[in-house]
Amino acid sequence: MFLMITSEMVNEFIAKALNSCIDLGGRILAALIIFIIGKLIVNWINRLFAKMLEKRKVDASIQSFLKSIVNITLLVLLFLAVIGKLGIELTSFAALLASAGVAIGMALSGNLSNFAGGVIILVFRPYKVGDYIEASTGASGTVTDIQIFHTVLTTPDNRIVFAPNGAMSGAVVTNYSRKDTRRVDFSFGVEYGTDFELAKSTIMEVISKDSRILKDPAPFIELGALAESSVNITVRVWVNAADYWGVNFDMNKNVYATFNEKGISFPFPQLTVHQA
Repeated sequence: MFLMITSEMVNEFIAKALNSCIDLGGRILAALIIFIIGKLIVNWINRLFAKMLEKRKVDASIQSFLKSIVNITLLVLLFLAVIGKLGIELTSFAALLASAGVAIGMALSGNLSNFAGGVIILVFRPYKVGDYIEASTGASGTVTDIQIFHTVLTTPDNRIVFAPNGAMSGAVVTNYSRKDTRRVDFSFGVEYGTDFELAKSTIMEVISKDSRILKDPAPFIELGALAESSVNITVRVWVNAADYWGVNFDMNKNVYATFNEKGISFPFPQLTVHQA
């Protein structure tokens, strides 16, 4: 039995195929237009939301977290609008997601933990944007952003570190910026036989010339230890947090120069050998 293909059947097939292509092309074009316009609207809403937060003087840490949530929510809505225009049934799409729920849940378990960690960080505020921190996870640097899943740090050598919020919320975090003042500790070794009072007054002279060192609390200078090759003088001074490293380096340089001027010697490691 042979199927007779007539010209009318061919024309009908071509017409249906052409109509399907036109319909599909129309949906793709409409979806593309929705995506482009929607992306512009999403960017506009993000900027508007950011200005609103700044106008209300919301904390910078909370701002970055809320902006991440709003941006992700808007992008999800835009995605749903695009696939809906392409003719994909949202109910079928939801059923597909539900059928893959276990796999998706396992894949997102870490992100859910990071999201919860971000909420904990914003509520209990162990650190905020602008703080210099060091975590037991090994991450350290200045906090530049607290996102929905990550805390973004900038290291002193200008590297960017993305630390998961879940790990950061459970880590031991040292916040070097929380207090306005910090203590700088020094240990200067001098030779045995050196006049301690002379060394002490010389160090005090160097301290008095540095206006960054605070008078209250008063500087602390005492004999710290009688070491194997040196008499170690312990020095503790208080400075504003922003002056910590400047004072740390300058004190070492100035004490070294002043000791040399006054003939106070720094010892070399020594080893005494007794022959039988």
